[in-house]
Amino acid sequence: MSAEIVQQAWQTFRTRDPERIAAVFTPDAEWLAPPGNATATTLGISHHMIGGEEIARFLAIDFPRLFAKDVEVAFRGFHVAGDVVVVEETMTATLADGRPYRNDYCLVFEVHNGLIHRVREYLDTASGARQLGVPATT
Repeated sequence: MSAEIVQQAWQTFRTRDPERIAAVFTPDAEWLAPPGNATATTLGISHHMIGGEEIARFLAIDFPRLFAKDVEVAFRGFHVAGDVVVVEETMTATLADGRPYRNDYCLVFEVHNGLIHRVREYLDTASGARQLGVPATT
């Protein structure tokens, strides 16, 4: 059940509809990425988002400012242990300045009562920094 919730959430993320996206998260949901990661640095946002509305704003509004088009996610695995779903993926996109982007991610989703409660995001921060042209800090 938890894997289906996370898989459906990815489809919802693609809509870029903030209300629909916020609805897949608990009101006190958290999304934690590495401090100083290139995406947060480039966009001038926090690496630690709290609440479905803040997470939805990132996915629907902030994310497309940087990853402007051709966003594709190739899933390499969904691994489930109870209410925890680990997703392995590679994301590719065209950046707002026209350059290509490609990076590997691992996301750990915690599901509570049918909604996503916490996401811990891991990625190749050095590669992200190089591709986005910011100093690597993590």
